Amino acid sequence: MQDMLRKSVNVALQVALCAGPTKSVIGQTGGDPVLADVRYLAADSLSGRGIGTPGLDAAAAYIARRFEAAGLRPVFDDYFQRFRLDPSAPALAHAGIHELDVKNVVGVVPGAGALAREAIVIGAHYDHLGLGGSGSLDPDSNGVVHNGADDNASGTAALIEAARSLSRRSAENYRTLVFVAFTAEEVGLLGSAHYVRNPVISAELTRAMINFDMVGRLRENKLVTIGTGSANHLPALLDSINAGYGFQLSALTDPWGRSDHSSFYGKRIPVVHLFTNNHQDYHRTTDDWEQINVEGIEQIAAFAADLAWSLATRLDYLAYADVPQPRPTSGGGYGAYLGTIPDMSESPGGVRLTGIRSGSPADSAGMRGGDILVQLGEHEIANLYDMTDALRAHQAGDVVKIVVIREGERLELAATLGRRGS
Repeated sequence: MQDMLRKSVNVALQVALCAGPTKSVIGQTGGDPVLADVRYLAADSLSGRGIGTPGLDAAAAYIARRFEAAGLRPVFDDYFQRFRLDPSAPALAHAGIHELDVKNVVGVVPGAGALAREAIVIGAHYDHLGLGGSGSLDPDSNGVVHNGADDNASGTAALIEAARSLSRRSAENYRTLVFVAFTAEEVGLLGSAHYVRNPVISAELTRAMINFDMVGRLRENKLVTIGTGSANHLPALLDSINAGYGFQLSALTDPWGRSDHSSFYGKRIPVVHLFTNNHQDYHRTTDDWEQINVEGIEQIAAFAADLAWSLATRLDYLAYADVPQPRPTSGGGYGAYLGTIPDMSESPGGVRLTGIRSGSPADSAGMRGGDILVQLGEHEIANLYDMTDALRAHQAGDVVKIVVIREGERLELAATLGRRGS
């Protein structure tokens, strides 16, 4: 490990680090590096950072330059962990993706003293949907750029900002800090799955993982922390770090979410996913940089850096806690379409809705943001898994009873379900 960390960047990468748009983008954003990072990664010129595209390669090169500028060291001959996607993998079977060479971007702050052989991983995925397709929630959007400013230019910018902060810290004993920008998250967490099979420091010695995914829409100072059940003392640690920040923390215990932290939890590593909740523009062409709360990203990155440093310097480490994996949803595909935006910050005995998509079946039925969905058709809804099951049990055109709790009252509505993407 130490020999690998001493390797210098090869000549080709050194040339690349001196090139590119970093200075010009910062110049256009008044010197704010976080805004510069979001604007570059979510620019139309990167064509949505789709898998296997020049835009995604440009994003990887940019992140490598930013890692170097932040003071991170490469682990390999450069900052790239290269691997090949297998088109026969189950996650790719539906996507029509051919064999591709892709790369995670990896940089480290080497540890010191007795703890240096252990690791804390901080990560975010940098890919998005490219020009739409099966993952898009925008009707008729195939061929239109999906810039993914919140998903996940925001998380990548937070990752870089946390790296800038943590690379300046020192102590007599601290764990190695490994920063990873993951590829191929949108097609099945493939970048993080590759990393946990080929880690910089073994899974047995990786003590925790912090994941930034969709941290660009901080509203009312509400920050969702997902995966708090993955270690017994994690909630108390988060509360102690938050004493200096004052976020309204919403803790969700389930560490098996559909983001890169779940790849680490599957290897028995405690995790926390930082998230600023769902919104109307998720997986749509309207997820652009102008709607990003840059100050919010900076606050979340500072919070995460303090959390990572606490995890890196404590003499003991968080003990893994076993959380059973949720039952798989039944059926295949996504099922019928309702058009609700679920609130991921709490589970109030149903699915609370942060909003309703304009013109959707939910909108036509009279559903509203703030409603708690408790029944869909004959299905009782206690959580998001129940809701997914209920939608998969119906087809477009079905007329179903909808029961919601609104301001403490139980209301019955009727919705004609639609077809996803239409």
